[in-house]
Amino acid sequence: MKYGEKILKAFDVENDLEIWPNEHQRNYRIKMTLPEFSCLCPRSGYPDYATIYLEYIPNEWVVELKAMKLYINSFRERHISHENSANEIYEVLERKLQPKYLKLVADYNPRGNVHTVIEIDSSTMSL
Repeated sequence: MKYGEKILKAFDVENDLEIWPNEHQRNYRIKMTLPEFSCLCPRSGYPDYATIYLEYIPNEWVVELKAMKLYINSFRERHISHENSANEIYEVLERKLQPKYLKLVADYNPRGNVHTVIEIDSSTMSL
């Protein structure tokens, strides 16, 4: 097993998703694009690929970028649906960061003539 595979296999979101104190009082928006998300279909085992777009307004915490990269890459060998992967990422960031605002868009590549986009936005959660 290569060193990167070992790191991803051992990645534990509770212990390894590093967060840092937000040193700024003003509201500001952090946007991330993660264009190489992949996981495995829980039914067929075929790979699914997506671009994950994250946007948040930090409160007391920000996520460390390398830790975020490792977390996203840790899905690569997991059998998980589009909906479950998007919701898991959102819920982890919501719980760990407790941001003032959080939005996640998971734009999956078409497979079998179906294009799926999952969008979760804290400003529309009460609808």
